[in-house]
Amino acid sequence: MAATSSKSVLFVCLGNICRSPIAEAVFRKMATDAGVVDKWVIDSGATSDWNIGSSPDARGLSCLRKHNIETRHRARQVTKEDFMSFEYILCMDESNLSDLKRKANSVKNYKAKIELLGSYDPQKQLIIKDPYYGSDEDFETVYEQCVRCCKAFLEANS
Repeated sequence: MAATSSKSVLFVCLGNICRSPIAEAVFRKMATDAGVVDKWVIDSGATSDWNIGSSPDARGLSCLRKHNIETRHRARQVTKEDFMSFEYILCMDESNLSDLKRKANSVKNYKAKIELLGSYDPQKQLIIKDPYYGSDEDFETVYEQCVRCCKAFLEANS
């Protein structure tokens, strides 16, 4: 999947329809604007199998469009191969983190660095809360957190 000369990041949340596709789209736009998107393999995935093949949540898509960002992502579940092919796997909360670490333990010599995306937040908001049962404002909060975290992550990896 990821070429040896490229950097790679997989954003992960529970269902891959709210937080992780927003993070993926935000990071892709930042990398594009910075002229480095061709140096990255960028994707997102879910710890669960609930939404495989689904488009991102309409409220998330609306939030992204409001910020002039488009995505054609379809939800997918994280695979064992992801732990070998991605350099970074960045997730949204402690539950995602423990699910990923448990899955990673079944992969021999996996190379991915598994972290909370929020660990890059200059405002130190470690957890990016699931907006699924929330409002449009909750999606906007997720977007703003993703912007801060992705900016810091991209700077740390440039």
